[in-house]
Amino acid sequence: MNKKQISILGCGWLGLPLAKHLISKNYVIKGSSTSISKKSILTEAGIQPYIFKLGENNNQDIYRDFLSGSDIIIINFPPRRIPDIINIYQEQIRSILPYINDSQKVIFVSSTSVYQNTNDWVTESVENKPEKESGRAVLAVENVLKSYSKENLTVLRLAGLIGYDRVPGRFLANKKEVANGKAPINVIHQDDCIGLIDAIIEHNSWGETINGCADEHPLRKEFYTLAATKANLTPPEFKETESIQFKKISNTKSKTLLDYKYKYPDPLILVR
Repeated sequence: MNKKQISILGCGWLGLPLAKHLISKNYVIKGSSTSISKKSILTEAGIQPYIFKLGENNNQDIYRDFLSGSDIIIINFPPRRIPDIINIYQEQIRSILPYINDSQKVIFVSSTSVYQNTNDWVTESVENKPEKESGRAVLAVENVLKSYSKENLTVLRLAGLIGYDRVPGRFLANKKEVANGKAPINVIHQDDCIGLIDAIIEHNSWGETINGCADEHPLRKEFYTLAATKANLTPPEFKETESIQFKKISNTKSKTLLDYKYKYPDPLILVR
């Protein structure tokens, strides 16, 4: 029986360890990067390397070769913080759509930034009203992909990414007058990001939108104070009197649909 092949568009902080995990499960992996210096790293990991930037007119043959023969395509790169990112991000994704066929499955690694603050729980069924430009860009790309092939697409909306070299103690260290100290946070560990993608593939869970977030939502002040202290950094100082704006991302669907148990359900365990 032929080994299944997966193309991972974006082998960075999440994509590279994801590729290594899938290789350990006997998948053949094609992986992309925008940096020529990354080619040897991908090769040494057993990944077939492709170096290109989306949206460049001379890359059509590379797109075709990168996506050809893969059972699953994982789109895993965030929008850059640049002017007109909503249009640019959509055009980047549209540049590869002609090379994805009707039999290929697609996982789009999205973000919970598509949700607005509700001061309540947020599920996948809520109407999306992103409050930041990056969230609007991500939601626009979700819609581009859904209009192309909704049945073969699963959107995985990940909360704030933590784990390994992404140390939360550094995020707010030394800052003063930090807002929303009493708001609950939404984060997910790298291992659980990989676990959810693996579960989507193993369960053949296509045509879905799924949130990825830790079970517990500690208060922002408690989490980032502990995180900075553990990293031997100066903890942030939070505003004491203010109204708070927040959302609590529900991960219930990920656990029921994918039968998934989070490896790091309580973010506080990571910073105590």
